[in-house]
Amino acid sequence: MLVSAKDMLVKAKEGHYAVGQFNINNLEWTKSILLTAQELNSPVILGVSEGAGKYMTGFETVSAMVKAMDKGLGITVPVALHLDHGTYDGCYKCVEAGFTSIMFDGSHYDIEENVAKTTELVNVAHHLGLSIEAEVGSIGGEEDGVVGMGECADPNECKRIADLGVDMLAAGIGNIHGKYPEGWPGLRFDVLDAIQQKTGAMPLVLHGGTGIPADMIKKAISLGVSKINVNTECQLSFAEATRKYVEAGKDLEGKGFDPRKLLAPGADAIKATVKEKMELFGSVGKA
Repeated sequence: MLVSAKDMLVKAKEGHYAVGQFNINNLEWTKSILLTAQELNSPVILGVSEGAGKYMTGFETVSAMVKAMDKGLGITVPVALHLDHGTYDGCYKCVEAGFTSIMFDGSHYDIEENVAKTTELVNVAHHLGLSIEAEVGSIGGEEDGVVGMGECADPNECKRIADLGVDMLAAGIGNIHGKYPEGWPGLRFDVLDAIQQKTGAMPLVLHGGTGIPADMIKKAISLGVSKINVNTECQLSFAEATRKYVEAGKDLEGKGFDPRKLLAPGADAIKATVKEKMELFGSVGKA
């Protein structure tokens, strides 16, 4: 059931759990995530970066695939189709393509331009019944060409963006896209707490969910994080399962080279990863 992310995140904030955003990269990714959400009766957000959208031949293709798959699989749990780290132009393309949620990442602009562009896009999204995420402070590392130095967000700037009426706010608190390096000092809970105090009921978003220890995840949720993004961990689990299949020579047995067989172990690995995260985030049974 495709919906905006607003209601599911309001419920998550009130219920002290988080909804997972799992990025999709192809049909297998999408199918695995949807089936796991349905099995666990969990709301879910399907994240699409601009790079992934381009790889899948455009946002219209992605939107059509997700809508058809949602119907064909008989999915009844709430599902949001969400643009991840969207540019100004990318947001409009996803609105036109039929996404139910968008993210405008204006964190690389000065605060005045971030406010101006976010204000415009909030009005557009809400007029169409879509949810919108904004960002303050940068997420460290690189994802699809988006590079951040990991600066922590200014709580006062977070309040300015939150007051524009966005439905969720991503704020840099020392989190990183991709694998976390040796010696990573951890999340800045003092900054997160200060942001929570300034933004009140606003659902907060934690990007870079791969590799953050479970105790830090739980503490972040207790401090207002209601949406957690996972991408790299699904990629790693998919790659590992596929590698084992090939190294074991399974692709050479009978018709083991058939893509439906070749990709099956990876798809099952994604399901296992998503299940593990949903249980950690506390969203199981919350649809």
